[in-house]
Amino acid sequence: MKIDILGVQAFVAIADFGGFQKAADTLHVTQTAVTQRLRNLEDFLGVMLVERTTRTIALTGIGKDFLPQARRLLQELSSTLTEIRETGKAQRGDITIASVPTAGIQFLPEIVREYSARFPDNRVKILDQASARVAEAVLSREAEFGINLSGSTHPDLVSVPVVQDEFVLLCRDDHALAKRRSLTWVQIQPYPLIFSGDVNGNRALLDSYLGDKSMNLSLQFQYEVQRSSTAIGLVAAGVAAAIVPNLAIQKGTYPRLRVIKLKEPAISRQLALITRKAGHLSPAARALYDMIEAA
Repeated sequence: MKIDILGVQAFVAIADFGGFQKAADTLHVTQTAVTQRLRNLEDFLGVMLVERTTRTIALTGIGKDFLPQARRLLQELSSTLTEIRETGKAQRGDITIASVPTAGIQFLPEIVREYSARFPDNRVKILDQASARVAEAVLSREAEFGINLSGSTHPDLVSVPVVQDEFVLLCRDDHALAKRRSLTWVQIQPYPLIFSGDVNGNRALLDSYLGDKSMNLSLQFQYEVQRSSTAIGLVAAGVAAAIVPNLAIQKGTYPRLRVIKLKEPAISRQLALITRKAGHLSPAARALYDMIEAA
């Protein structure tokens, strides 16, 4: 049902100011416009709200009954619009973002802490999911924006790079390679390795670098897991060394773990902010997006 706000506005102004001309002056329109707005409202309702004579006007019985409801309707609408406007200006509101899990270990927490300090009333929901699901969440509007691996992007998404994340070798302090500061991929060939698989997009990225036959590499991926956090737990237990993104390692959590740089080639992945091309972020989400981009 279409609600005739202009008609209700005209009716209340006529009742409050006692005439069409004074109502028109208050609403900053012509008297003809006020008359037409009232007529449209009465036609829609099928009743007369105002009795007109050449010199006076008076509310009908139905008009008198409707007047307090009409005032309340306009006041509630005004309050709601003001709240929406002020919420936007204050960047208030609850937001949902999607992110690959590794971004939530080192990169994202400090930014969210700062955001929460600035906007303590805003609730932030983070969908920590595999790379493919991050894109799906943004496309389906389940999340306002996402932090995902850079690469082939859906045509309806916009990607803005934010941080580089190198792959490293992670081992325990009693591992044969633990005292090394850097290693080539060739040097780690003899050792059993743990690797997090296809679900997070890391396998395809590494294969694109290491799959060249001229490198003549034969890495011993003896253990494969779905998430880097699982690989880190296995390394901490002394199962084997692991190849993981550097951002996946939470510093200080496992004191016995050693991070060793991998080179020849040095391989990194890029994290990017993704949004819908036709989408518009809420003020609360835009504030967080800008903080992540600036970081």
